[in-house]
Amino acid sequence: MTTDQDRKAILRDVLDRWKAGVDAHEPEEIAALFTEDAIFQGLRPYGVGRPAIAAYYDSQPPGLTAAYRVLETRAPADDVVLGYLAVDFSFTDRPAIHVTLGVLLKRTEEGWLISHYQVSTAGG
Repeated sequence: MTTDQDRKAILRDVLDRWKAGVDAHEPEEIAALFTEDAIFQGLRPYGVGRPAIAAYYDSQPPGLTAAYRVLETRAPADDVVLGYLAVDFSFTDRPAIHVTLGVLLKRTEEGWLISHYQVSTAGG
């Protein structure tokens, strides 16, 4: 996992499944992509752990979809990938929201999982 291409492949594998869960409104499937103790910061107060993540996505409106683009990747340590992304969240009844997303993925026994997720509207 030394190249940017390798890191992007890892990010895309996890984030394609995240996107599929968002698009299909499957909060439990989305939460399963996170570590048990993940720190999650969407556009509301933060939560910790899969139950908080599932509740967040369950509260999202039907028809919400996500489109992302990887902007930067880093490997700050072995078995860790940092990703910085541009994300467009589209709705059926209002304008899209453009955000930036920072994620920290960690290699676990379950595979690569998100351990930190932080959205910002600044620069989005």
